[in-house]
Amino acid sequence: MKQFDIIIAGGGAAGFFTAINIAERHPKLSIAILERGKNVLEKVRISGGGRCNVTHACFVPNELAKFYPRGEKELRGPFHRFASGDTMEWFEKHGVALKIEDDGRMFPTTNSSQTIIDCFLGATQKLGVQILTGQSIQSIFKSEKGWKIDTQNENYRCEKLVMATGSNPKIWELLESLGHSIVPPVPSLFTFNIKDARIKDLPGISATASVRINGTKLKASGPLLITHWGMSGPAILKLSAWGARDLFDRNYRFTISVNWLNTDLDDALEQLKELKLEHTKKTVAKKSPFDLPNRLWESLTWASGIGPEMQWANLSNSQLQQLAEQLTRGQFEVNGKSTFKEEFVTAGGIDLKEIEFKTMQSKLLENLYFAGEILNIDAITGGFNFQNAWTGGFILADAIG
Repeated sequence: MKQFDIIIAGGGAAGFFTAINIAERHPKLSIAILERGKNVLEKVRISGGGRCNVTHACFVPNELAKFYPRGEKELRGPFHRFASGDTMEWFEKHGVALKIEDDGRMFPTTNSSQTIIDCFLGATQKLGVQILTGQSIQSIFKSEKGWKIDTQNENYRCEKLVMATGSNPKIWELLESLGHSIVPPVPSLFTFNIKDARIKDLPGISATASVRINGTKLKASGPLLITHWGMSGPAILKLSAWGARDLFDRNYRFTISVNWLNTDLDDALEQLKELKLEHTKKTVAKKSPFDLPNRLWESLTWASGIGPEMQWANLSNSQLQQLAEQLTRGQFEVNGKSTFKEEFVTAGGIDLKEIEFKTMQSKLLENLYFAGEILNIDAITGGFNFQNAWTGGFILADAIG
């Protein structure tokens, strides 16, 4: 039986960040990280395309919280204590400089996730935190003396237990047996599978668009990327996050309306009529008169019944109407989803009503704490899910001593 003051279950970003912050505040405490796999920080390694999108340059706590479909209300207070600016300062203090890209995402200046991994491994080694791999948790018991954790090959005891295991169904099941409520997990960040002649030959094409899911209030704007299997990009990923449960209930079969011009039908129709008068002898499909890739424009003109050699002057009112429809409310059938790169985020986890967010402690069980995606908190893409992990770990470390 191995004894520690604090055990942190989960060798991911939330677990390491929490361990480092606790050890820095309380150097005399014995701390161990239990990781079920052979390696630690694997999700950090692949995040952000191997660059690790550490956080996002949104420095106003209440605004930052708006990027979380689940957890917005609960995170407002914690973000006033530790948010994106604090994350920048923390990493710089630990020897990692961050940079802000044009879209607000923040990465290490090295453009390598290994920089973050090395930072975490170096800090835990310096602080004497034990990292124990190959420790798949089989059972958790609460007693008057603290916590007993059994893995497949070892038994542990600790006074205080931190759960930072991410989206782990087995751990959720164990915590449910201890009295916690689990919101059933469903995928959160995913792309849309669409087979449609209008986009079949356009993978790699992107444009800024507004997308609405028909029959719902769900809508989002931003870059939209056409892929080999359908549509992706920030606009689609936002919809997948905010609509995670609704789209799961629909078995990922629904219709979207895409507005490529971000304007209404009548305005688009007026612009097309003006173009007909201005460019009478020019070929319609040859060049886009809007801020759209030419190949996408050509495809939309074809879908509107406009031939490849047709001139503006020869367009009928019906063709102008159809083109305006394609540009502002083109209908696309979604039939399934695909995982967004290697990053898998779920909506679901420990019910937030059972967490004290001033300490990240369980309201049901004393000396049980939570950090990261094990909670029913998730965000859109852009560094926000990591920020939740950093914030929870920092607050938890403040409280746990």
